[in-house]
Amino acid sequence: MKSGFKQIPGSVTAPQGFLASGVFCDIKRLGTGKGSNQGKKRDLALIVSEVPATVAGLFTTNQICAAPVKVCLEHVKQGTARAIVVNSGNANACTGKQGLKDALEMARITAGAVAASVRLQSASSANERNPPHSQERGERIPSEHVVVGSTGRIGVTLPMANVKRGILAAANSLDSSVQSAHHVAEAIMTSDTKPKRIAVEFKLSGKPVRIGGVCKGAGMIQPGMSLTGQRPAAASLHATMLCFITTDAAIEAGALQMALNEAVAQSFNRITVDGDMSTNDTVLVLANGLARNPRIQAADVRGFTSSDPKSRVAARFQAALNHVCLELAKMIVRDGEGVSRFVTVRVSGAKSFADADAAARAIANSALVKTSWHGGDPNWGRIIDALGYSAAKVVEERVDIGYSAPGSRKVVWSLKCGQPTRTSFKALCSAVAAKEFDLHIQLNLGHAHVVIYAADLTEEYVDFNKGDVTDPASLGG
Repeated sequence: MKSGFKQIPGSVTAPQGFLASGVFCDIKRLGTGKGSNQGKKRDLALIVSEVPATVAGLFTTNQICAAPVKVCLEHVKQGTARAIVVNSGNANACTGKQGLKDALEMARITAGAVAASVRLQSASSANERNPPHSQERGERIPSEHVVVGSTGRIGVTLPMANVKRGILAAANSLDSSVQSAHHVAEAIMTSDTKPKRIAVEFKLSGKPVRIGGVCKGAGMIQPGMSLTGQRPAAASLHATMLCFITTDAAIEAGALQMALNEAVAQSFNRITVDGDMSTNDTVLVLANGLARNPRIQAADVRGFTSSDPKSRVAARFQAALNHVCLELAKMIVRDGEGVSRFVTVRVSGAKSFADADAAARAIANSALVKTSWHGGDPNWGRIIDALGYSAAKVVEERVDIGYSAPGSRKVVWSLKCGQPTRTSFKALCSAVAAKEFDLHIQLNLGHAHVVIYAADLTEEYVDFNKGDVTDPASLGG
């Protein structure tokens, strides 16, 4: 692999000490709403660490925030987690006090079910030199050590009898197999057409370390996540994006949160399918330390110096986490609702990061630009128009617009200094005919630059999302 990381099977069960399962418990009644035509698709998943793990998370900054996000915001503050429980088919959003009660109940039931069903290991075992010994079943797990995710229809309370039945069944079928990891990827899907998963292996101070992840998302995609729910700089409003990552790396909670902040900033917070931010967007990572590498501290992540061995270890972990997050984020865009083209929008030469971000998002979310991408039309007029109405500082006479193959430096320019080039229309059409291409925007006003991973807008997207009021079974998320 060009990344230098060895790709391996297993996603969330690839790292040592992680168990997983996914089951069907009919959270969304068959025949109701989009996505229910998939039949008895698994709709509840568990991911469990055999030892207490450090936890980090980032969450939607939508002012309308789902109940599971509110629970996660509090539980992640503890710095330790043992399990992730997630359901599809119901977002548990806009469900008031009952929704919050149900999310807390999901955590409580999961804590009890996992403790009763799985041989767990002590908190100190992750730091032992020798392989840890299992304890008898029945070790208590605080409900605060369970984090919760939900995705699906908004405004409907969870069928808690079904949820409880699903959690108990999932807890009894936990194992570390690749198949169980695949079941998790299936269970979190809604309008996705394919599962999204990855795992990589690399070394830290000679110790083999693994990171695995699964995610879901196809519509209602333009995340702008943060740890506190406060909107990050240059983020705009953003079905739901969920991502769950496991690693056996030894890393303290503060360092893990900083690493996740950086990884998400250049991956999930850099994608858009339709410009809509979900009420439920969540990224969670658990690190259980069983790889027994030298424990990464916050100071190691905060300031990189090539002469410091600890700093180099932290940088290697950061690079691996960045890679996993970016690959998963790109999978979401490629599987976007109705998507037929994947476009990397590269804006450079802006006066500030905020300007570059505003320019890129204006282009990536323009319905006119996106439909021209779908039609294979190299319509620079729509692009420069979007630049002009964005919040970015733009000088018409300095704007360059061009196209290239993904990652290529060979750019076919359609516009230079605000004026059309002599490049033939046939050559421009050829440049945007591929299913994936890069769009280059040079503002020539400064040194700031950003990348946004975007998609076209198709008739299929409209057909999928418009619904039919004469057929209630077609409505809903």
